[in-house]
Amino acid sequence: MPTPTPQLQETMQQLKCCVLVPTYNNAGTLGRVLDGILRQTQNSIVVNDGSTDGTTEILKDYPQVHQIHLPKNKGKGNALKIGFKEALKLGYDFVITIDSDGQHFPEDISVFLEALQKEETKNVLYIGSRNMRQSDVPGSSSFGNRFSNFWFWFETGTWLQDTQCGFRLYPLKEIEKLNLYTPKFEFEIEVIVKAAWNGTLVKNVPVKISYEDPERVSHFRKVPDFARISVLNTLFVIATVFYIKPRDFFRRVKKKGIKKFFMEDVLGSNDSPKKKALSITLGVFIGLSPFWGLHTLLVFGLVVLFKLNKAITFAFSNISLPPFIPFILFFGLQVGIWITGEKLAISFDELTVAVALKSLKTYFIGSLVLASAVSIISGCIGYIYLIQMAKRKIAVENG
Repeated sequence: MPTPTPQLQETMQQLKCCVLVPTYNNAGTLGRVLDGILRQTQNSIVVNDGSTDGTTEILKDYPQVHQIHLPKNKGKGNALKIGFKEALKLGYDFVITIDSDGQHFPEDISVFLEALQKEETKNVLYIGSRNMRQSDVPGSSSFGNRFSNFWFWFETGTWLQDTQCGFRLYPLKEIEKLNLYTPKFEFEIEVIVKAAWNGTLVKNVPVKISYEDPERVSHFRKVPDFARISVLNTLFVIATVFYIKPRDFFRRVKKKGIKKFFMEDVLGSNDSPKKKALSITLGVFIGLSPFWGLHTLLVFGLVVLFKLNKAITFAFSNISLPPFIPFILFFGLQVGIWITGEKLAISFDELTVAVALKSLKTYFIGSLVLASAVSIISGCIGYIYLIQMAKRKIAVENG
């Protein structure tokens, strides 16, 4: 039987880390993967996810590996969750997950440990970053990874080179705090997005990869599993736009205070006065526009498209906070009446959403004109103010 490297085993013990292997019908490669792991460490757990091939017989040759045998296959996500719980019971703080199909190299376990030792925070989740350009990587895997990377960036603001690699290091106590529901391959997307939303640092570390093993068996079903991942990302995008981004923004404002936030995130930005003024203009326009329910989505979509300042745009788009909505509706409708000449006499006290809806065309026209006028005026005032602030800063620096 293979014996672990003493130094690596000691590091695993110090960090309270183990290796977790979820496996399902990978009898052709499982033994070689376990041998490679045992050359690195004895801290190992295997979750046999209802395999129907020779997996159970193979595992009888590895009594030193902590084993969990599930009676029925329920998916990789379910196996990982069961493995996480078992690792916590055994006293581990971290797990390194590795697939049993032979695509990963167990000697790369040291890469995760070295990164963890250098990291200032232990609330970190590492994902192996594969070289997706090497010749044996399937084109569908490369495309799926780029697709996943984009949506992870949109949902969390963190850009990664690889979000789909199953070779990972998880901080167990932080993962335990999350509500995780998905049972299959989409779990590996759910867990990293929710971890990032909860404050865990998600980073890549470089790992080797091999797809050439003739005995390698992948259980990823392109159509149903990709569909499940797409549905999950759709839900996450909705949650990001309508909850996570506003939540993070208001948390940042609350933590710093309005004055400090304005000075640091708005005025203190290194962006030019022109870019800041355009961000103010866009934010005010969206906030006053008639596209209710889509304001946050428009903010983050247009900010990326036009490469403007996110904090400034989002801050000024909140001119449409609930206390101000009746005033926005009223003035939008009044401007519409003035432009179209429609004969409507509505006082502020009589204004309701139902009344506005009856004159939707008038309100839509008026609100667009109002949004355009106020946003341009706000942008111009902001530009003049920012130019003056920049001149004062230069004068102070020059003494």
